This record gives sequence, C-alpha cells and structure tokens, in this order.
Amino acid sequence: MTTIASNLQAVRDAMAVAATEAGRAPDDISLLAVSKTFAPEAIREACRAGQTRFAESYVQEALHKIAALHDLPLEWHYIGPIQSNKTRAIAEHFAWVHSVDRVKTAERLSVQRPAHLPPLQVCMQVNISGEASKSGVPPGEAAQLAMAIAQLPHLSLRGLMAVPEPGDDVNAQRAAFSQLRELFEQLIRQGLQLDTLSMGMSHDFAAAIAEGATMVRVGTAIFGDRTYHKETT
Repeated sequence: MTTIASNLQAVRDAMAVAATEAGRAPDDISLLAVSKTFAPEAIREACRAGQTRFAESYVQEALHKIAALHDLPLEWHYIGPIQSNKTRAIAEHFAWVHSVDRVKTAERLSVQRPAHLPPLQVCMQVNISGEASKSGVPPGEAAQLAMAIAQLPHLSLRGLMAVPEPGDDVNAQRAAFSQLRELFEQLIRQGLQLDTLSMGMSHDFAAAIAEGATMVRVGTAIFGDRTYHKETT
C-alpha cells in the first residue's frame, strides 16, 4: 500500500470513529481530498485507493490537473478565493464551488455555466470567525446572500462552507463549527433546501464531524506537507 493510500485509510478510519462517537453514520460524511500544490500522479494514487472527490484552490494549476487526469472519473471542487477573471474557468471545469461570498460572483458563475452541464453545486463561504484576512460573507449577511444565490439559474445552492480561525483547543473548534451549523439550520427554516456543511480540515475534522459536517476537506493528512510555489491563481 502506498503512503497516500495508507494515509487515506487512516483518515477514513478517524472519520468513522468521529462519526460513531457523535452518534452519526460514517457514510453521511464525504471526504474531499485537497490536492492543491500536489502533482497529478499523487491524485492518481489517491484515485487508485478509491478517492474520487478532489479540491483545488488555484485555477491555472487545477486546469492543468483536470486535463492531465481526464481519463479518471473524478469530481472537482473549487475551494479557493474567486477572482472575477477566473469565474468562467471555474464555471466550465468544476462540479462544485465552495467559496462563493458575493452576489456578483454568483451571477457571473450562473451566466458562464455551460448549458450542457448540470447546475454548478455551490456552497456559500461564511467568515465565521470574523477574521479580516479571511474571505467569506459575515454571518449577519448570509441569509440575504443565500436567498439571492438560490434564485440564480444554472446554480444549485447546497450549503455553507467555513474556515474557522485555526487552533488546537477542541472546545473552540467545536464552538466555531456550531455557529456555522446553527446558521445552516436557520437558513433551512427560512425555506432553503440545503444539505451540505463543508467544514473541517486535517487538524480539526473530528470536531467538525461532531458538530454536523457533511463534507470535510483534508489535504495534509492525505498527501503530506505542502511546498508552496509562486502561483498565478
């Protein structure tokens, strides 16, 4: 078994334990492998180990990988910041986008989504920790934005995504994820058909699962430490 395959199995096992401890079914939580900065061959290895959902944060890098791996049955998710000059590429090449936080961005994705493709699956990014350096709509503005996105053609609003302020305190991790879950439940009560809570990464996915995550985004625990290069996003 390759290192990536064994890492994947360890992550899946840890997810199952976290789900069981939370009284949830492990199959209710999807694993999204964050493959940014890693080569196509690493993704091939993960695919051979049964992983089909991958997330990227840099558009140009992702397009290269999507082309190189077109022979594999992969589902591509975009999780990075969205520049206006990159919306067409995202709309044309990804199945999901997790980082929509403005109406203008959603409108561009809607217009640019090719008609022959299924609707682009959208998660709205919420800045749950209020960090000035982080993308995401403030929680108090989330309902208005969600209602606007839900009305757009060629998009399907599925749920919420957040990247809380990092930290090792499990109670603090759970508190942030609880805030996102409460907002998610509030939006459902307001009539939105949501089913996805995209939250939790390598260091905190157990806390996210305990608070209701349906999709966790794990990179380092699968592929190892990243080496960042100068990137044209």
